[in-house]
Amino acid sequence: MMAVLGFITMDWLDVVDILIVAVLLYQLYNLIKGTAAINIFFGILLFYLLWLFVKALNMQLLATILGQFIGVGAIALIIVFQQEIRRFLLMVGSRGLFNRENYRSFSGFSSSQYGNLHYEAIVSACQRMALQKCGALIVIARRSDLKYYINTGERLDAEITASILESIFFKNNPLHDGAVVISDNRIKAAKCVMPLTENTIFPIQLGLRHRAAVGISELSDAIAIAVSEQSGEISLARNGALKTNITPKQLGEVLAEEFDN
Repeated sequence: MMAVLGFITMDWLDVVDILIVAVLLYQLYNLIKGTAAINIFFGILLFYLLWLFVKALNMQLLATILGQFIGVGAIALIIVFQQEIRRFLLMVGSRGLFNRENYRSFSGFSSSQYGNLHYEAIVSACQRMALQKCGALIVIARRSDLKYYINTGERLDAEITASILESIFFKNNPLHDGAVVISDNRIKAAKCVMPLTENTIFPIQLGLRHRAAVGISELSDAIAIAVSEQSGEISLARNGALKTNITPKQLGEVLAEEFDN
């Protein structure tokens, strides 16, 4: 099937081509929005449009000069966007490029199930730590097993109980700094080092614990729960978005939707 619009000829392969490019640009925008890279991205885009405009006007000298810059653009993009490219490849590896979760609104809390999780103990521990203003960061793996981040901490492989979680984050416990990683319904490790989000519009009142929660949710499909030691508020990060000041009931509902069979 082929459609003709004036001098433009288009068939179904062209439509597929346009849709794939649109998806790639959408994913790229999601990765760099809120970071300094977004300004560089728009600068490069404007530079490219200027080159097309100059070529259309048949300005040979200027078009040649700009074309030389465009010719080495791929190398420049790799250098400038190396962190974003790394995040993009990690996202594709852990979630898949066309995973519907990449397009869902965080506030929707739509359900997808990943196996059993003793989430009641997690909710109970977070509720008590919130009341005591005990800071905590709990990262729950889904498809991605987070082995790299588990290896940065102290391995435990313990049963999930509220008492164990509370004791880990007790301020005098040497394991309280860093994150607890939960995978396959077990506490795999504590004192794990998580990546920090590079989002430049991140709320300044939130500390490193919340930045780490968002950071790991940007680079994987994990769910991260942060308890603030300043306010006692519970926050939840998923797919690079942070929901602050949620209640234990809301936390339980989200975890139930994700992990109940």
